[in-house]
Amino acid sequence: MDKVLIIAPHADDEILGCGATIAKHVSKGDEVFIIIATNAHVGAPELVTKEGIINVRNEALNAHKFLGVTDTIFLDFPAPALNSFPEYKISLAFSKIMKNIRPTILYLPHHGDMHQDHKAIYRAALVSARPQGENKILSILSYETLSETEWAPMQEKAFIPNCFIDVSSTFDAKLKAMSYYKSQLKQFPHSRSIEAIEALAKYRGSTIGVERAEAFMIERQILI
Repeated sequence: MDKVLIIAPHADDEILGCGATIAKHVSKGDEVFIIIATNAHVGAPELVTKEGIINVRNEALNAHKFLGVTDTIFLDFPAPALNSFPEYKISLAFSKIMKNIRPTILYLPHHGDMHQDHKAIYRAALVSARPQGENKILSILSYETLSETEWAPMQEKAFIPNCFIDVSSTFDAKLKAMSYYKSQLKQFPHSRSIEAIEALAKYRGSTIGVERAEAFMIERQILI
């Protein structure tokens, strides 16, 4: 049994990036933990109300309960202002959680995403996941987040997946989990829509000859 940790900059990134993979881990008996790292009301109260954060966090809890997630951890780092926030403080918080959970698999946002918060969370998490001491994370994968990854600036490293997970059997669970995020879903052709999520899964699946897949970039893999 693996202990799986998914770090999401914002609520819904975890489902967009690896919702069907979460369902697959749970079906195998793995324990899945999710960190929602930021609170946009703290970072930009003029844009996001406290009530809005309460609502989206309730949506997250309902989605995670449906998937069978072991625990959801909410942090309050100030989105969307992480580009001016000390990353070492984020790393310290992640390190404390990782020490308690002792994950064997870690999923992170892609570092080339459009949103600066994704880059900051990626960097801070890698610092926390350094392979030192007894509790080494054996596999670190970065996921793609529709409405962020595909809009990566030209100067950033593009998302070029080198790891695919066949989620044909669990993809419907991803769509159901995403449906709980009523405040975040958009109408097609927006990329954060049910139709776009399904289109991406079909495309990634066709890459490896299956019906549906989620794609990742391997950041580190330790073979034992």
